[in-house]
Amino acid sequence: MRLSRIIMALTIGLAVVSAPSAAGAAQPQPTPSPTGSPQTTPYPPQPPVLTVNPSTIFVGETTTLVGAGFGPNEVVEITVTITPLAAGLPGQASARRSDGSTVAMAPVAFRAAAPTHFTVVTDAAGRFTTTYTPDTPGQYLFTAVGQTTGRTASATLTVLPKPQPTPTKTFKPRPPHHGGKLPVTGDSLGTPLAVGGGLVGVGVVLMLAGLAWRRRGRFGGSTR
Repeated sequence: MRLSRIIMALTIGLAVVSAPSAAGAAQPQPTPSPTGSPQTTPYPPQPPVLTVNPSTIFVGETTTLVGAGFGPNEVVEITVTITPLAAGLPGQASARRSDGSTVAMAPVAFRAAAPTHFTVVTDAAGRFTTTYTPDTPGQYLFTAVGQTTGRTASATLTVLPKPQPTPTKTFKPRPPHHGGKLPVTGDSLGTPLAVGGGLVGVGVVLMLAGLAWRRRGRFGGSTR
């Protein structure tokens, strides 16, 4: 009786010990690599991204292009497509009619001197950074294509014409209006008054001398 109990206890113990090993063996195991280390499941690559900062500049300024999500050390080809500014955007040229109203001018085709096709090389993480300086106003579309992976990303840039400097106005004081004649000042009036006063004084002296001469002649005639 004791022997049967001992055998039963040993059987139960062996069953408990072997249960975790059997459960682990039932789970899928990673496939061993040729070198002996287990292979990891590859994650899907992140989609490529292209950004432009700042996204609105004036002609002659510089923007920065940053790309990510391409292959490591990959040659990326960038194509630039330029279109005229849409009507209503700042910097859009307009013409003035004879009645004073304005109308937007029709877009015209043009060719920019800045490069419209160039290449860059990514780093080990699949990123790149480059600069671009446009010299023509318009809407710029940058399209980056990886030459090895074929991944593609795009970004847009708005380039406005250079603002025209505001001319400075100089203030010139105007002389007071007096019917086209210069105003009479105190210095110019003093001289005519002095001369006129002198002439009046001479006239008074001559008049008194004449009266005295007549009286003297009159008295002298009566004594004779």
